Amino acid sequence: QDYYGKELQKSDDLKTSACVTSARPLPKAVRDALERVHEEVVARYYGCGLVIPEYLESCQILDLGSGSGRDCYLLSQLVGERGHITGIDMTEGQVRHGAGASPCPTSILPPSFPSSSQVEVAKKHVAYHMDKFGYRKPNVEFLQGYMEKLRDAGLADDSYDIVISNCVINLAPDKRAVLREAYRVLKPGGEMYFSDVYASQRLSETVQKHRVLWGECLGGALYWRDLYSIAEEVGFSPPCLVTASPITIVDKELEGIIGDCRFVSATFRLFKVPGSSQAGPGQVIYNGGIVGHERELVFDANFTFKKGEVVDVDAEMAVILRSSRFADKFLIQAGRANAAAPQGCC
Repeated sequence: QDYYGKELQKSDDLKTSACVTSARPLPKAVRDALERVHEEVVARYYGCGLVIPEYLESCQILDLGSGSGRDCYLLSQLVGERGHITGIDMTEGQVRHGAGASPCPTSILPPSFPSSSQVEVAKKHVAYHMDKFGYRKPNVEFLQGYMEKLRDAGLADDSYDIVISNCVINLAPDKRAVLREAYRVLKPGGEMYFSDVYASQRLSETVQKHRVLWGECLGGALYWRDLYSIAEEVGFSPPCLVTASPITIVDKELEGIIGDCRFVSATFRLFKVPGSSQAGPGQVIYNGGIVGHERELVFDANFTFKKGEVVDVDAEMAVILRSSRFADKFLIQAGRANAAAPQGCC
């Protein structure tokens, strides 16, 4: 609260590039949707970039650390009136940042906006956005709570098609609990699509307890290999890396404290593959039809699917495509012609 409320006055005050996430070009539909979000919601938002997966029509989506609701109102337009967005954030009272709030300041708060919690800002503009989108009833809701304890907020098992998170999980002390809860609330075949900060090694206690490094999203960064082990333990498929970029430390004092540890900002996608799903390597053909990705779907760092083109996939990707919301956009056949196809979406 002190770090973001008092010490940082503008983005240039940041001592690292942790808040600059790598991003692919945004489809026009996403850019247009962002322009329709209320200016106060955008001004109050402190997240990093955009975390928007593909093929969202009619989906039920949960946003962990939704802040002032910018991503929720953007997604509200992409899922349509038959879809639904739930945002959960731990903010209360004055604007603060913590385990449930996106921490990275990307805008300066205009003095014309009164001080209030991010959840209050998000709730205040529901009617405005529903009217602007032409919806007869709201398809968004905002809850106050902790992403490690979604059950306490009343979120039931197997409720959501997608769980997203924007540079927030690094601030949760118990990351295993966050992934476990995300897995619980996802429907079979559901996806967790999230950006975060990762470290090249497990962090020392000195780094973890350094208040500036914590505020800069580095002190709570997960050792990247631990993401894979936690995902497997919880039940997710192996993580699929979507994008990644190295983080630079511009402060010499912080660089000395960190030592030889390196950090990366990365977006991953995890899938809740049904336990009964079994498949070997296969060949898939993308049929197109996903808005904004009609000719080509860049699924992750290893797999790009062009419409009508046969692509060899390993067993992991075959199961993901067959059991997820993408199944009706692909023709999937058993067997693989190319023995040199990528192994594992990680």
